[in-house]
Amino acid sequence: MTNCDQAITLAFTGASGAPYGLRLLECLLKSGRTVFLMVSSAARVVFAEEQDFLLPANPKACADKLRQHFGVDEAQLRVFGKEEWFSPVASGSAAPRQMIICPCSTGTLAAVATGMSNNLIERAADVVLKERGQLLLVPRETPFHAIHLEHMLKLSQVGATIMPAAPGFYNQPRSIDDLVDFMVARILDHLNIEHQLLPRWGYGNPTD
Repeated sequence: MTNCDQAITLAFTGASGAPYGLRLLECLLKSGRTVFLMVSSAARVVFAEEQDFLLPANPKACADKLRQHFGVDEAQLRVFGKEEWFSPVASGSAAPRQMIICPCSTGTLAAVATGMSNNLIERAADVVLKERGQLLLVPRETPFHAIHLEHMLKLSQVGATIMPAAPGFYNQPRSIDDLVDFMVARILDHLNIEHQLLPRWGYGNPTD
């Protein structure tokens, strides 16, 4: 049985930003964490378009492909379908205390902010909020209009962390991978997961 204290929930939704999601999943698995993953239908379209990475609609087939890609076993990565209501993430008695939605579409943002719970991603986020866990959302949209901002404010007020995909440039990135790693590093920092993706501010010149 998986220890929910060592597990973490991750969801991919239909915003642009597939490289962030894949890199984050890779880093979570390398850290030794067990990952409970959910992938929306729109996310599969985005991942195919942006990364040429085809994620099967069938959860088992999706899990098999990702396990093979990252070299992990069934114990470390599980994939759940959008209506698997008996999965651990659907109940406060079993869900991990941490969840990230990366990338997070504005549609998912709205659904979580209003407590819709129409699919497993939305329900899992609702569970983390009601259990006073740690929920991180990584929206990728620009510009934001007032409704987007109201949803972000509402979620922040109930304890969620809003982390727009806005990489910094002070570490002098030299590639797209560097920009992706900047955001993933910030996410891992908030999850208190050690990493070596980029140097800490004030602890050495990243160009050395």
